[in-house]
Amino acid sequence: MYRAKPDDGIVFVTGASSGIGRATALELACRGYRVAVTARRADALDSLVALRPERIFAFPGDVTDGDTMRALIPRIEREIGPIALAFLNAGVSYAMAERRGFDAAIIAKTYSVNVDGTVNCLEPLIAAMLTRGQGQIAINASLAGYNGLPGSFAYGSSKAALIHMSESLQLTYGHRGLRFQVLCHGFVQSEMTATEKDYNMPFMIAPEEAAQIICKGFERGGFEIAFPWPLVAISKAMRMLPYAARLPLIALATRQARRKT
Repeated sequence: MYRAKPDDGIVFVTGASSGIGRATALELACRGYRVAVTARRADALDSLVALRPERIFAFPGDVTDGDTMRALIPRIEREIGPIALAFLNAGVSYAMAERRGFDAAIIAKTYSVNVDGTVNCLEPLIAAMLTRGQGQIAINASLAGYNGLPGSFAYGSSKAALIHMSESLQLTYGHRGLRFQVLCHGFVQSEMTATEKDYNMPFMIAPEEAAQIICKGFERGGFEIAFPWPLVAISKAMRMLPYAARLPLIALATRQARRKT
């Protein structure tokens, strides 16, 4: 099954203005790729390009705008080269707002970026890669998508949707030369995690360390890239339990994770 290499074309990374996206774009550049990066904040993209101007190219855009993505991805291929590997990483979390109660507006806002933004990129990417008969697409989900969590009406469910979508995409297009991967990770230092004040975040790692794991996963080519292993093991074990055991255990673990004030 196909695995992208630098000679095959470029990498396309969304949500590259900070955190995992920014660190992964830099790591891919270090591994010999040319990288087209997208995010809404043009100034943040410019600062990223300044670090590796010969390897990283900025294409500001909003993934929630389908028309923009349908135009931007062909433009990138015309100006830089065919996209061999895409890392659909753009995502948001409004965890503190979610915990104030069920809010349809917050859920819609989260899905607009996490799910709709991914879908808007997938459509032109799949079309282009099918024409060439090869391509690799990795979708950033989360370990939060494995199980329901208290108050995680929007973020967790959006990531669960991405896991399901990634599985379906691989089953649908895997035999046509496309490889899909899903990234399920725990806590990574970012602007998102910096706003979390209510809960401890065990096994948190720096975005640079996460980027190395992610890029190794791209090269290995397995379907799932999951880390850190202790949280992965716990999350997968929980999924195997019946609800009568799973839900009370998750509730207990969440209470214990709440920071004492």
